[in-house]
Amino acid sequence: MMKWWRKRVTFGNRRGFTLIELMIVVAIIGILAAIAVPLYQNIQSRARTAKAQADTRSIASAIVQYSAHCGDYPASAGDSCMGPLPGAGGALYAAGGLTGVVTNSGNQTAGPFFSANPVPPAGWGAAYLVAYPAPGTFSVTATPTNGDNSGNPVVAP
Repeated sequence: MMKWWRKRVTFGNRRGFTLIELMIVVAIIGILAAIAVPLYQNIQSRARTAKAQADTRSIASAIVQYSAHCGDYPASAGDSCMGPLPGAGGALYAAGGLTGVVTNSGNQTAGPFFSANPVPPAGWGAAYLVAYPAPGTFSVTATPTNGDNSGNPVVAP
C-alpha cells in the first residue's frame, strides 16, 4: 500500500508539477499580494506624514534661531536684520530669509538657517505655510491634498 502513495506519476521521462499544484501556488501568491499591497501603501502614507512633520519642526526651529539672532520673526516690525521682504510664500521663501546670510543691527552675521527650502512630500500642496497669527507667535502648516493623514494639516510648533 505504501508503494502506491510514494509512486510518482511519470509520462515517459518527464517529471513535473500537476495543474492543481500550480494553481495552489498561484492562489497563495495572490493572497500574500492582497495582504502586502495595502500595508505597503499605508507605510508610504505614514512616511509622507512623518516627512511633513519633520519639515515643519525644522522650519519652526529655523524661525526660532532667526528670531534669536534678529530680535523678531522674519519681516516683522522688530526684525533688526537687513533682508528683502517675503514673497507670496512667506518669509521662508524670501531670498534673504531663512536660506540666506543675514546681518543684525549689531553687525553680526548668521545663517543660512536652511541650505535649501524644504519641499513637501508628493501630493501635499505647493509649499509649507508660515503664518504669524499674533505678535510673538507663529505656525508652520503643511496640508495634504492626497488623502494622507485623513486630510488633516500638520502644524508646528
